[in-house]
Amino acid sequence: MLIEKGYFADNMGQSIVLFGPPGAGKGTQADAIVGATGKPQVSTGDMLRAALAAGTPLGLEAKKYMEAGELVPDDVIIGLIEERMQQDDAGDGVLFDGFPRTVPQAEALAEIAEVSLVISIEVPDDEIVGRIVGRRMDPETGDIYHITFKPAPAEIAHRLIQRKDDNEEAVRTRLTAYHDQTSPLAKWYSEKGLLATVNGNQAMDDVGAEISAIIDA
Repeated sequence: MLIEKGYFADNMGQSIVLFGPPGAGKGTQADAIVGATGKPQVSTGDMLRAALAAGTPLGLEAKKYMEAGELVPDDVIIGLIEERMQQDDAGDGVLFDGFPRTVPQAEALAEIAEVSLVISIEVPDDEIVGRIVGRRMDPETGDIYHITFKPAPAEIAHRLIQRKDDNEEAVRTRLTAYHDQTSPLAKWYSEKGLLATVNGNQAMDDVGAEISAIIDA
């Protein structure tokens, strides 16, 4: 997507959507975008946890589905987002991290927030599998290491564990679901002239530089 010079600066009151497959490095890049724009990061997971902790009506509604092991319906999620957008710090727009995930969610979001830019971090599936399957966690500290990219110090290597969902079968299942949901979503945003794709299969700093160039264009 070609972003005109000054486009982003002229749309600071509008929101950004950031999405990408699991393991694409969205968390790191989201932190950088928040720092560069001052827009608060909004994720459905954080909103659900906050609503549950506060015991809000929507939080209690979501709790029923979560306790039953079911997905929280879109209308509850959208309700939480609508409440979030009414808070003072959302006046200049927010960074939506990992939401929307489907076209219906994007259509609902368009009714309550104006999105000016959608950034998609793209990484090949095999690379994602390698990133996630190679992760190891220190159960004592919660720190995450990788057998190739970030080996643990020798003195703690013996106690590292692999999380149950960090196996290849589980990762590929998640990737299939991601592609089924986001391919139509990317097309939907592209047709609106809002989609910018970023090569996530490079060094973290290079990914950040590519995103900064899009924002600063």
